[in-house]
Parts: sequence; C-alpha cells; structure tokens
Amino acid sequence: MRTTIRRMGNSQGVLIPKPILAQLGLEGEVDIAVEDDALVIRKPQKKAREGWAEASQDVAAAGDDALVMGEFSNADDSVLMW
Repeated sequence: MRTTIRRMGNSQGVLIPKPILAQLGLEGEVDIAVEDDALVIRKPQKKAREGWAEASQDVAAAGDDALVMGEFSNADDSVLMW
C-alpha cells in the first residue's frame, strides 16, 4: 500500500488506515523506531512490574499468600532492642 506524507501542524505524518490498526491491535500509544531503512511501529512493551500490584491483591483475596519458608529469625536478633 502506498500513502502520502502529509503536513500535520508543524510536523508531517502518515495516516494509518483503521483496518490496519485493527488487524495489528494498535491503539493509544505505539513504539516507533528506525531499523535499517525502515520505519517500524510496534505495540508498546509492558513496563517492568506492570500489573504486579493488582496480581498481588488477587493472590491475597484468594487466600494464597502464606509464607513459603515460614517465620525464622537471624542469629543476632536477640540483641536488638525494638
């Protein structure tokens, strides 16, 4: 498919047809890069730890958040004053 580079405000851009966006599942934000002689547009990668807070709440709500190793103390804990 060939398209035209158009003026968009102070920049220039290319309109991506809606069927192509739907086929790729692109919406909202995208990652854009130049690789060799090509402009590459990708879905953004999830950020590190994204969704962890919600997942831990789900684990706690399911009652599956028991300690794996149980309680244990350090050898020098007895000399600490709390």
